[in-house]
Amino acid sequence: MDRNADLKSYAGKEIRANRKYKDTVFRMLFSDRENLLSLYNAVNGSNYENSDALEIVTLENAVYMGMKNDLAFIVDMGLFLYEHQSTYNPNMPLRDLFYISGEYQKLVNHKSLYSSALQKIPAPNFIVFYNGTEREEDYWINYLSESYENLSGEPNLELKVLTLNINEGHNRELMEQCQSLREYAQYAAKVREYARESDLDTAVEQAVDDCIQNGVLAEFLRKHKSEVIAMSIFEYDKEEEERKLREAEYEAGYNSGKQDGYNSGKQDGYNSGKQDGYNSGKQDGYNSGKQDGFTEGKCEIIHLMFDAGESLEKIAQYTGYKVEELKNLLKK
Repeated sequence: MDRNADLKSYAGKEIRANRKYKDTVFRMLFSDRENLLSLYNAVNGSNYENSDALEIVTLENAVYMGMKNDLAFIVDMGLFLYEHQSTYNPNMPLRDLFYISGEYQKLVNHKSLYSSALQKIPAPNFIVFYNGTEREEDYWINYLSESYENLSGEPNLELKVLTLNINEGHNRELMEQCQSLREYAQYAAKVREYARESDLDTAVEQAVDDCIQNGVLAEFLRKHKSEVIAMSIFEYDKEEEERKLREAEYEAGYNSGKQDGYNSGKQDGYNSGKQDGYNSGKQDGYNSGKQDGFTEGKCEIIHLMFDAGESLEKIAQYTGYKVEELKNLLKK
C-alpha cells in the first residue's frame, strides 16, 4: 500500500477511517537510512559512516494492534529489531519472538536446513525505545522466560529485550550522540505539553509549528507536516486508550483483590480470634478460678478461727483483713 496515497489529507480527517494500519512518526523518521545509521552508532558506540552498510529487512506485513512493527535491519552480521513504545509492554519478548521467526524464515533457504552444513544466521538484537510516562528508569531488560509457567531451572529458550528510556532527561549520552533521537524526544514532549492545555488536534499542530520554528526536526516536519500530524494524533489517541485500559484492568484487579482479601481476612480473623479467645478465656478462667478458690478457702479458715473463740483482732492480724471486713464476711 502506498503510504502517501493511504495517508489522506489531515484537513479532511479521513485517515482514521480509511487506513488499514498506521505508521508512526518514529518509524517514518528512522526509516531514513542516515537517521537510522546515526541511531545505530549512538546505541552501539560505533562510527559507521556509509549508510549502505545497513540492509533494511523490516517485514512490511508485520502489524501489531493496528500499527506496523517499526524497524529491522542487518549490519555487521547482526540483525537488529528496533521498536518504539509510548506505553510499557512486558510482552515485548514474546512479540519479538514471533517477529524474529518471520525474519529468519525470510532469510533462510528452507531446503538448506536438511543439509549437513550448518546454516548461519545473523545474531539477533532487540531494543525498544520508550517515551511513556509509567516508568522512570533509564533502561531495563525484559526476558521471554518471565512469561513461562512452571519454569524449572534454566530456560531452554530465552530472548532478551533491552528498553531505553528516550524521554527528555534520560540517557543523556545516547541523546547527545544522536541528534534525530534527541529532537524526536523534544517533539514528543511538546505534543504532551500542549495536549494538557488544549484539544489534541490543536496540540499536535501547535507542537509541529513550534518545533519547526525552533529548529527541532524542522526539515523533516516541514516535508511531512500533514502526515506527522495525522500519525501523532493517532499515536496519542492510542496511548490514551491503552492507559485507560490499564487503569480499568488495575481497578478490576484491585476490586477483585480487595474482595478476596476481605473474605480471606475475615475467615483468618475468625479462626485466629476463635483460637485467641479460647486461649485467653482459658487463662482468664484459670486465674479467676484460682483467685476465687483462694478467697473461699480463706473465708472458711476465718469461720473456723471465729468458731474456735479467736478474737476478731487476732484473726485480722493473721489474715490481713480489717475488723469491719471480717464482720461482713462472718455474716455470709
